[in-house]
Order: sequence, then C-alpha cells, then structure tokens
Amino acid sequence: MSKFVLLLGGTVHVTDRLLRLVAGARVLAADGGIAHAESLGLDPELWLGDFDSTSPELDALYAHVPRVVFPAAKDMTDGELALNEAYRLGATEVILCGAFGGPRTDHALLHLTMATAHAAEGRKLVLSSGYEEAHPLVAGSYDFDFADGTLFSIVAFSQLHGLFIHGARWPLENVELSFGSSLTVSNAVRGNLHVSLHSGKAILIAATQIA
Repeated sequence: MSKFVLLLGGTVHVTDRLLRLVAGARVLAADGGIAHAESLGLDPELWLGDFDSTSPELDALYAHVPRVVFPAAKDMTDGELALNEAYRLGATEVILCGAFGGPRTDHALLHLTMATAHAAEGRKLVLSSGYEEAHPLVAGSYDFDFADGTLFSIVAFSQLHGLFIHGARWPLENVELSFGSSLTVSNAVRGNLHVSLHSGKAILIAATQIA
C-alpha cells in the first residue's frame, strides 16, 4: 500500500490523531498548502500549483522542494492537480490535509465532492483538518474507530438507498434518504460505529476533536 498526504490550503490543527494519520506517508503540497508541512513534521517531495497563494517566506523556506508550475488560467484546481499526481505516482490511499476551512468555500466543497467521486471508482480517501475528518461513502460497508461520543453527520450527495447506521445514538435500518435531507445530521457514536449503504453517494463528517 502506498499512502500519500496532500497538503491543501485550508485549515489544519495538529492533533495526535492527525499525526498518526499522516505518519509514514509520501507528501505532495498544493500551492500555499505547503505552509502546513512544518507543523506536521512533513517534508514534501513535490510542490505543485500556480503559486498564486505562496508567500515570499514560504517560497524561500521550501526553495529546495522540486516544483511543477502551472499557469493561473487552467482547468483544474491546485488540489486536483496534486491528487492526479498522487495517483500517477501509485497512491492507494490519500489523505487530503487542509481540505476544510480557509478563504474558499468552493474549494472546500470541491474537496468533499472530488473525494467522493474518486471513492466511487474504488479509491480510498480521507479528508482532515485535525478537528474534523471526512470519509466518502459509496455502496459498501464501513467501520470507524471514532471515540465514543464523537459527533458525526452523513451528508447525501445523491439519493441514498439502503442506509444502515449501527453503533450510534440514533441508529438507522435500511433507510431511503433524499438529497438535501437533514435526517442524518448531528448524530453521535455509541460504541463501534458501522455504516453500510446499498447505493448512492454521501460523505461522513466527524468532529474528531472539539476546538
């Protein structure tokens, strides 16, 4: 298995769980996301993007990191370019670090939907800010190691069929969930969380640490 961390431009809080998640991974940085490298103790092997959000200080600090520079007028975000590069290099698991928050809500939403689209192709992805962690859900069965009491929500990106939630304050059995429904928002782990889905696309977002 080849695990990659992509450093993105959103918010990152260094937590023990996040440090365990990124340990032993190869690291790619997307533009200003390289700012998270030092606090996480990571050394990127490649820096990609149009570098429109890279400060002179970061530019000097990471001058040794090989770069692939793209024009600002392009048809992909820096994050998607980094993700495609990770798969080109043989990634079998990808952690999108800094996928939430930051000044661009559109980028944060894209990271969630982009990861879910790749999960539908059989790829394993996790998104994290340190305080929050997101896991794409497509047809299949999932077990999570969240601590008892962890708050979580499942947000549907399509109609969901055959949704089961076990090990939660509000379990569900074979539920049909419509796109836009808030039924599965603000649940809590009770024991060992297990989720399964017959068909559809969604994302599970967990508050792994309270700020």
